[in-house]
Amino acid sequence: MELLDKNIQSELYRWAMHLVSKLGLTQYSTTLLTSFLLSISLLIILYLVDFLLRKVLLLLVINLINKSKTKIDDLLIKNKVLQFLTHLVPIIIAKEAIPLIFKGFPNWINIAMQITDVALVIAVGFLFNAIVKTFRDFLRANKSFADKPIDSYLQVINILIFFICGILTFSIVTGKSPITFLVSLGAASAVLMLVFKDSILGFVASIQVSMNDMIRVGDWIEMNKYGADGTVTEINLNTVKVQNFDKTITTIPTYALISDSFRNYRGMQNAGGRRIKRSINIKISSIRFVTEEEIQELKKIRMLHDYIVDRSNEIKQYNMSNKVDPTVLANGRRMTNVGLFRQYVKTYTYNNPRIRKDMFFVVRQMQSTEHGLPIELFMFTDTTVWVEYETIMADIFDHIIAVVPLFNLEIYESPSSDDVQLIAKALRTTKEAES
Repeated sequence: MELLDKNIQSELYRWAMHLVSKLGLTQYSTTLLTSFLLSISLLIILYLVDFLLRKVLLLLVINLINKSKTKIDDLLIKNKVLQFLTHLVPIIIAKEAIPLIFKGFPNWINIAMQITDVALVIAVGFLFNAIVKTFRDFLRANKSFADKPIDSYLQVINILIFFICGILTFSIVTGKSPITFLVSLGAASAVLMLVFKDSILGFVASIQVSMNDMIRVGDWIEMNKYGADGTVTEINLNTVKVQNFDKTITTIPTYALISDSFRNYRGMQNAGGRRIKRSINIKISSIRFVTEEEIQELKKIRMLHDYIVDRSNEIKQYNMSNKVDPTVLANGRRMTNVGLFRQYVKTYTYNNPRIRKDMFFVVRQMQSTEHGLPIELFMFTDTTVWVEYETIMADIFDHIIAVVPLFNLEIYESPSSDDVQLIAKALRTTKEAES
């Protein structure tokens, strides 16, 4: 629909021509000056229209929106949707006024119309981009979508919007059909694939990550290859941002989550328990059978008393039924200091209120190595909070290390400088005694 019909346009143009013709200029100069003055007048009108829309009408709309309880209209203001919408009005007015302004120069009309058409396409592109951002913010506020890679999908939509705007701009400037551009684009597809390789890989990876629920915003992940160990803060088309525990930010390519391995601690956090898997190495030369006197002494330990009584009766009955010769330690069955120590550790940790009883629990003996015999604790705490977890684990091992000497055991340690000095001193003393 035209803002001014053709008769009114003709009257306005003749009126402007009549005013300028009073200056006594040539016909060409009169026509040129008329178009120039009409152009200046149009620019002033367009500025006033845009100003009134933004400063008056838009402020009235914003005041009404602020009184509303809904959030979607607040997001429309935040992302400047209404502002971009008001920009369309001056462009449409300019498009309608161009035939009037350049009536004396028909060749200029096409050029001016092309410029306004391009401006209209760009303005519409920014308007849709603002709407997409509003939709993104609205979904982020929804708990159901808080941990989804929304940015990845909306970035693809933005790329598609500006790609369509680019095609339309090309069609307007060249006067060719958009299909012609797309056909030409097919010939350059190899180059485009190379240019947009990361975006294509990121888009495919985002879909796979979302469909397989591999990672969400808020997950704690660890990816040593990229030095990432922290919380996922953002999932985009091309990158995933991780805030490490030292407050640094690590950026990981989205497709790396598909091609490389990483550790996601979400399962641990959802389970409500974090695993303790740590060993204490016992010096093998300190392992031996316990004597009767040592058994009586260890019975005083409350957590071992019942076990030692039951175990002693069981061993005594077995040895008697098999007529074992007690003078030889290798005969029959006997308790060892490392066995009693392992049982003590098991009972002590099981009675710890911060250890989960409904999850996997074991205190086991591992394969002995040149560093001694490992006694491994494999269990879960009742919290996933890192600081609390470390405190619980430290308290357990503080106690275990402290009770090792009660069982006449030693913890393996590599020789230190003090050990070397003691050996050297002993050798010197021996040589001096021999001499």
